[in-house]
Amino acid sequence: MSIHKSSDLKRVTTHQLQELKNRGEKISMLTAYDFSMAGIIDAAGVDIILVGDSASNVMAGHETTLPITLDQMIYHASSVVRAVNRALVVVDIPFGSYQGNSSEALRSAIRIMKESGAHAVKVEGGAEIKESVLRILSAGVPVMGHLGLTPQSIYKFGTYTVRAKEDAEAEKLIEDAILLESCGCFAIVLEKIPAKLAKKVAETVNIPVIGIGAGQDVDGQVLVMHDMLGITHEFKPRFLRQYADLRTTILDAVGRYVHDVKAKDFPNSKESY
Repeated sequence: MSIHKSSDLKRVTTHQLQELKNRGEKISMLTAYDFSMAGIIDAAGVDIILVGDSASNVMAGHETTLPITLDQMIYHASSVVRAVNRALVVVDIPFGSYQGNSSEALRSAIRIMKESGAHAVKVEGGAEIKESVLRILSAGVPVMGHLGLTPQSIYKFGTYTVRAKEDAEAEKLIEDAILLESCGCFAIVLEKIPAKLAKKVAETVNIPVIGIGAGQDVDGQVLVMHDMLGITHEFKPRFLRQYADLRTTILDAVGRYVHDVKAKDFPNSKESY
C-alpha cells in the first residue's frame, strides 16, 4: 500500500496549509494522544495531528470532554510532539481554561506552547471568545477555531445532534467564521453541520476549513483516531468511515496470549534464556 503525502514537506506549517487550500489540495487531520500512535500517524503522512480534548473520552473514559485539565492536555501534547517529525501539532485548550477571561486564555496557550512544544492551539466558539482569541494571537501563538457542534458546550446544547440547521444559527456560524478569520485564526474546524452550509463557509473565508461530519466541500477532514481505526466500537455516526477493526484484532491477539500462558505454551524454550 502506498502512503499519500501532500508533498515532500519536511515540516507542515500554517503557511503551507494555506497554500494547500489555495491550490485545492485537501488537508488530512487526525487526533493522537500518545508517543507511539503519534509516530505511526505522522509517518503515514497526515498533515495535522490534533491533540484533542477527546482524550477525555477515549483515553480516560469520561462521558464528555469537560473533565480533562490543562496539565493533562500538556502531558498528552508533550508525548505526541516527541514523536512527530512532519505534521503540524495542534492542541485543544480544555474547557475552563480560556472562556470568559482573556488573561487566563493567554496563560493557558503559553503553557501549552512552552511546556509541550506544540505548534498551535484550538479553541471552541465565535464572538463569545473573541477577546481570548485576540489575546492569544497577540502573543504570536497560532489559533485554530472550532464552530458548529462544540463538545465543550454539550450541556448548553443538550444533544450531539447536527448543528446550524435553522437559518438563525447558520447565519451566526457564518458570521463567527468571518470573525475568526478577521481575528487572525489560521484555520477553522466545522463539526457536524449541513454540508451545504460547510461549503458556503469554506467559500466565504480564505483560511482552510476542516470538516468532521461537514461534507466533502471543505478544505480538509478530521477524525478521531480511535474511531477510524475501530478501537472504539459503540460510536458509529454517519460521518465516520472505519478504516480498520483494531478492537477485534487486539481482542484476538490478547485472547491467544492468555490461552498460550494458561496452556504453558508461552514462553517456549526458544523464548527463554
